[in-house]
Amino acid sequence: MAFNRREFVKLTGATAGLATLGLPLVSRAKGSVSIVVIGGGYGGATAAKYCRAYMPDAKVTLIEKNKYYYSCPFSNEVLGGESKIEDVRFGYDGIASHGIDVVIDEVTGVDPAAKSVATKGGKNVSYDYLVVSPGVSFKNNIEGYDEAAMEKMPHAWKAGPQTTLLRKQLEEMEDGGVVMLVAPPNPFRCPPGPYERASQIAHYLKHHKPKSKLIIMDSKDKFSKQGLFMEGWKANYDGIIEWRKAADDGKVVGVDANEGILRTEFEEHKPAVANVIPAQTAGALASAIGLTNESGWCPVDQRTFESSIIKDVYVIGDSCIAGKMPKSGYAANSQGKVAAAAIAAKVGGYDMPDPSYVNTCYSLITPDWGISVAAVYQYTPEGIVGVKGAGGLSPMGAPESTRKAEAMYARSWFRNITTDLFG
Repeated sequence: MAFNRREFVKLTGATAGLATLGLPLVSRAKGSVSIVVIGGGYGGATAAKYCRAYMPDAKVTLIEKNKYYYSCPFSNEVLGGESKIEDVRFGYDGIASHGIDVVIDEVTGVDPAAKSVATKGGKNVSYDYLVVSPGVSFKNNIEGYDEAAMEKMPHAWKAGPQTTLLRKQLEEMEDGGVVMLVAPPNPFRCPPGPYERASQIAHYLKHHKPKSKLIIMDSKDKFSKQGLFMEGWKANYDGIIEWRKAADDGKVVGVDANEGILRTEFEEHKPAVANVIPAQTAGALASAIGLTNESGWCPVDQRTFESSIIKDVYVIGDSCIAGKMPKSGYAANSQGKVAAAAIAAKVGGYDMPDPSYVNTCYSLITPDWGISVAAVYQYTPEGIVGVKGAGGLSPMGAPESTRKAEAMYARSWFRNITTDLFG
């Protein structure tokens, strides 16, 4: 697995199918089997398609409560004005065309003993194997930030209506207004990514509200790709973006959404627009089923993603505990393929080969200034770990041509992975 970062980024930018890099093709399992997948995002859509591909005789049902899926990756560009919300919206006709039964309905309960899934619309769907990809829910780590407050101080961390609401607030803000972005504590879903979001909002301000600025209020004292972001901000948004770390009273502990106030330990702030991103935990459905442990996340066999708590239930994506893998859309895509291969191996009665996994997280500081972190992962008895020498960070001090190329790779990645998911 020895190749350099430049080669890795080119490959992953061009080919979303490399999400199972190192995993041999799995023979198609024989016999009839029923597989239900809950959640139609990066993890669930992938698992449904690949279960069908590996087991063409299987009955595969995808249950998703929304008619359209709004991608968190690239949703920040909607805030920056380079994309429209329709550019990150995807339907499920492509998935249905593969012979998958797509049910647009909300899951209300799962009975692991009876192996059935109940929906709000009155369906009861039986399964032999269940894949759960429920995304994230929010913790109450900020006093006063409840569902009503979210409609006044949007998080936009689940792309869709909240994204358009935050965009509308930015457009309606007077030039000279201050935007405050409240960054979440670790671990959190990324993308969207708070620091890419800050960059995209700053891009909008620079070109449309030049008297305005953005302040990042952070509950942390450091963050991923920090040097690369700082370099990009200085080159493109000097004087527009300010980062306040936790040690500098950057941690927001409470809000008054009716008055538009953010409170830290020592101060109160009243920005023109507040983008509040709270702490995160496993999706509510995972907790309701009983798939979470004391951490709030879902423990799994990291080789197969089968739940460590409930047999024949697989948890993928943001909700699962996946070793060193981040909570990203690309990671969920990789995990969906591995889980599908694991189910096929069990149904087919053969040993699943040791999987490997891949992830690249791109961030666009400007439309032509891209940075990334890339990694290949492998399974060990201690869990999923990174492969030394594979991937890495974008180089510091790179020429503009390199940053432009990474932005191009990012868009290529998005086109290819969404085709892999929804095509």
